[in-house]
Amino acid sequence: MQHIHIIGLGLLGGSFGLALQQAKPELSFSGWDSNLDHAHEALALGLVQRIEETIPAETDVVLLATPVDTLPGLAAQVLEQVGPDTLVIDLGSTKGALCTALSQHPKRAQFLAGHPIAGTEYSGPRAATAGLLERKVFIVCEMERTDLHLKEKAYALLESLNMKLRFMDPEEHDRHLAFVSHLSHATSFMLGETVLQKMEDDRHIFDMAGSGFASTVRLAKSSPAMWTPIFLENRSHMLDALDRYIANLQELRGTLDRGDSAALHARLKAINRIQTILDLEP
Repeated sequence: MQHIHIIGLGLLGGSFGLALQQAKPELSFSGWDSNLDHAHEALALGLVQRIEETIPAETDVVLLATPVDTLPGLAAQVLEQVGPDTLVIDLGSTKGALCTALSQHPKRAQFLAGHPIAGTEYSGPRAATAGLLERKVFIVCEMERTDLHLKEKAYALLESLNMKLRFMDPEEHDRHLAFVSHLSHATSFMLGETVLQKMEDDRHIFDMAGSGFASTVRLAKSSPAMWTPIFLENRSHMLDALDRYIANLQELRGTLDRGDSAALHARLKAINRIQTILDLEP
């Protein structure tokens, strides 16, 4: 491999740029961002070595790190532009609509549907870090539809970052991510909104916010430009996740309304088993 091109130079695209430059110093890197301020900032920060709107002819891999609602059109456009030896990888958080949109594309074999399970609540080029991807899971969907030899390029890059590969079909991916990622962002946003509404009649409420509140509401600082399309693209699975979450909250409310201490303790105790599942310290 000679060259990597990254479209979307925010947290995820920029972190791939930094990490791959460290892991593969023999490669050259270019990139583009529709936000020109971000593009120039990314160049100044060293996320890529040059800014190019046109994909260089020598590019081996194009990484697409833009909002999920832009990916079907962007991926199709990029596939039309690149030569037969270039692999296009998306890094989006939803897969169903994208894979369906590209299913009949004549260059479908040059596309790999990917999702790194990595991120923070921050966005933009300055949020990028070289260590963000280290030992994180990278999900690949419809692996069998990507050309074998091109796929080896992706594996070489991901292996150099010590990422752990997992393989799923698009529907399974979107269903699972609705519960373990998208729902947590939605609830964090709504907790933040609830407390902001309370602040309207109690200006001192944030003086009493401790570390528990800060850690729970942290995701509410995430980019609306990123999360609005994720929620909408995955809305069918999100609605299922929200319905189950709301039902559990309603049951909790009923237990509190009854003042049922035994039932409340038993329920919280049962939920504590997530500690073992996530391998957390007690």
